[in-house]
Amino acid sequence: MSANGYNTYKKIRSNISSVFRGGVFNIDLLMFGFFTNGHILLEDLPGTGKTTLSKALAMSVSSDFKRIQFTPDLLPSDITGVNIFDAKDKAFRIQKGPVFTNILLADEINRTTSRTQSALLEAMEEKQVTIDGVIYPLPEDFFVVATLNPAELQGTYPLPESQIDRFAMRFSLGYVSKKDELSLLELKNPSKPLENIKPCASQEELSEVRSSLENIRIDNDIKDYIVEIVRRTRECRGVLTGASPRASIALMKLSKAMALSENSDYVIPEYVLKLAPFVLNHRINLDRYFDGGDLKQEEIIDSILKETPVPR
Repeated sequence: MSANGYNTYKKIRSNISSVFRGGVFNIDLLMFGFFTNGHILLEDLPGTGKTTLSKALAMSVSSDFKRIQFTPDLLPSDITGVNIFDAKDKAFRIQKGPVFTNILLADEINRTTSRTQSALLEAMEEKQVTIDGVIYPLPEDFFVVATLNPAELQGTYPLPESQIDRFAMRFSLGYVSKKDELSLLELKNPSKPLENIKPCASQEELSEVRSSLENIRIDNDIKDYIVEIVRRTRECRGVLTGASPRASIALMKLSKAMALSENSDYVIPEYVLKLAPFVLNHRINLDRYFDGGDLKQEEIIDSILKETPVPR
């Protein structure tokens, strides 16, 4: 593994930590997704730092950043763009939507209808957008961070299962500790923490990090362990649908990213164990008619991880 790749990773993490006080592991999870092209779903209450974290990443790597505030009246064309007739030239011209960016924050994605949510499907999966039959490519490093309001809140719509599966991980930031909250007050401008953040990594350095990931070794027994964990989610009693093969691919890639963050050139089972809950928790659909007690995704995942033999 390239030492430069690890050093660049560490430099970006340190830069984000200078303005974000929500824990280093949360920064790591976001960066794992960014460097493996795995979109992130953040389920949290307002005010926990979701926008700060996303913007800090974009500003650290000199990437274009856009934010969409999802509302009930948002239309698919508000996301992707639309053809507008230019009376002067007597021709249609494309007005590109905010999806044409490197890092996209889809804020409160479940505040809008499933039809509008689905406007992101093609972009997330194929890194392209089709407008009036014409395909427009998106940047190779196109990355979505979507925030999700808890389903108990009023005015929320469920995400289509096909879209949820496109997210590599779902996790929550939670409120910061008292110590971290106090440290926020020590910032020069607490209400605008991103004011002084500067880019710290070039596009060449980002490419080197991604090349380093390709060189991280993952043995066949670890791959088998990953697939076995994912397959067991489909066989549990009370589960309507388990995780798809996308979960296996995401867990392998993210485990490599964790190895990079630890300056290791190979994946160990502990990385898989630590990341599996974030990869699987949004991919397990429970059978609401199952007569076997009040099951929870977290309990099912915990049971699977305890019962699946760990490679030695």
